[in-house]
This record gives sequence, structure tokens and C-alpha cells, in this order.
Amino acid sequence: MMNKTIMQTDLHLKDLQSKYIGKVREVYLLKNNLLLMVSTDRLSAFDVVLPKGIPYKGQILNQIAAQMMEATSDIVPNWLEAIPDPNIALGKSCIPFKVEMVIRGYLSGHASRIYKLGGRTLCGVSMPDGMKENDRFETPIITPATKAKEGHDEDISREEIIKQGIVRESDYVQLEKFTRELFQRGTEIAKKQGLILVDTKYEFGRTADGKIILIDEIHTPDSSRFFYEDGYSKRQEEGLPQKQLSKEFVRQWLISEGFQGLDGQQLPEMKEERIQSISERYIELYEKITGKKFIKADLSDIENRIKSNVFGYFNQKT
Repeated sequence: MMNKTIMQTDLHLKDLQSKYIGKVREVYLLKNNLLLMVSTDRLSAFDVVLPKGIPYKGQILNQIAAQMMEATSDIVPNWLEAIPDPNIALGKSCIPFKVEMVIRGYLSGHASRIYKLGGRTLCGVSMPDGMKENDRFETPIITPATKAKEGHDEDISREEIIKQGIVRESDYVQLEKFTRELFQRGTEIAKKQGLILVDTKYEFGRTADGKIILIDEIHTPDSSRFFYEDGYSKRQEEGLPQKQLSKEFVRQWLISEGFQGLDGQQLPEMKEERIQSISERYIELYEKITGKKFIKADLSDIENRIKSNVFGYFNQKT
């Protein structure tokens, strides 16, 4: 299993203009405002890429995002045009807005950590007194972050975004509207699966003809936090941790091994059993979030499979 992953690609594409390598994805910018995104099997946590890949992880994230893009395309147009391979998405390139629109329906994760330290404001948004971790906000709060080229993204308020000219006010109002509508749709989709969409982030861009579109991935376990609806209220009443559906289980394993991405800390060894268990967990996440049976792609020669599918797609188009 350990050898059957895609950790990097080297696609010699016609009309290639540039290539960007992120923590887990690789982006090829082509002529005619086309963008090809590869979801690799790399796994990151605490802003560190782990040394070994997770079989099927890239396929899972790519296919969840594609299904969620389709399920929300009536709210806001998106960048996606085709899925030529289970690990590949192809669509419109654009100029991204330099903010991530983070929306939180519950006092969890980063918001909870701020709250426990006595903070009652996050990104300029007030959080009421008397809340417990994982309690539901009366109305979801939007807590944007600036997109950092390196290191951690940083919290920023709506007022600062507009004041600094990062996004002009009329555009930001539209991004907020889309964010709330997408979160509402995501909440409805999750509820049908017996899940609670706790928090997530959305990214947007502007196309060459001036349209605002949804980009990147949405409602995946890497970009979102889900709770199981069954037992949520009882766990809150009893002060118990919520049963989560996200990649939090990877972070918890690393923490238990003494790693949180801090200087001087050593990554734990990733044994084959650990890799296998993480892969199985991602498959479980896919099936729970989408309600569909996961169909495993052929892993016998992933690199050539991707090349064959991508070049075959472009050849059909010409």
C-alpha cells in the first residue's frame, strides 16, 4: 500500500505557463485561463507535510469537492469544468481574493481556544459569554483569515480587510453573502447524512471577465469539521468531547507522539499499519459525507494512469 500513492507529478503539458506546488496539491496554469489541479496523496498537519502518502486520499478529497461544487453551483458559479482523472480537477483560472472566508456555526477549534483564554472577540466578531466548547452559535459567525504565502494564515476583521484594501467593500459584502448561503447548503447536505457541519472555509476568485467564482475545495474533511448529529446534545450536556468527522484524528495521533510542528520536534515513524488505518478512515469519511460507496481507483501505476487520462482528455478536446 505504501508504494501505491501519488506524492508528486511532472506533467509536461502543452501550453503550460507555470506550476505551483502546495502542501498537498499541485496546480498547473495553462493558456486560455485554464487551471489543472492535482490532489496528491500527501498528508499535512500542523503545516508540515508528512513523509509518506496515504492511498486514495487525493482521490477522496478531489471527488468530495467535485460533488459539493456541483451541489452548490446554483448559489455561486465555480471554477470546476471537468474531472479527467480521480485525482485531477480542471477548470477556470482566476485571480484569487487574498482572504479565506472561514465560517463557524459552533464554538470549536480555533474559536474555542481563543474563548478558553478569555477572548470574547474573534476577527472583530463578538462571542457571547456563558458558552461551552462545541456549543452552537445562535447565528454562524464569519471569521476571515488572510492567505499567507508561507506559514500560518492570520485572523483579520472585516473592517481591516476593507480598510487595507485587501478586498473592496462591495466585493466583500458579496463574499459574505455567498459564504452564508454555501454554509446553509452545506449544513442541509450534512444533516441528510446525520452530520453537523461545524465550521469550514470558502475561497473565491475573480475571472478574466469579472465574475466572482468559488475556487479550491469545499466541504472536505481537510477544509471542514463535522460532528455526528446522533448524540451531540447528550455529549454537550455531559461535557464530553464530540465525535468528529475530520482529519483531527491525524492531529491527535501526532500530539500523542509528541509532535505539534514545533521546532526541535521529531515526526513519528509512519508504519504501514498506521498508513493503512488513515487510508481506511479517509474512505469512511468519504462514504459518510457523500452517502455514496467509495470506488477505489487503480493504484497499480498511478503516475501513468494520470498522464493517460489527462492527455487523453486534452486530445479529445482538440
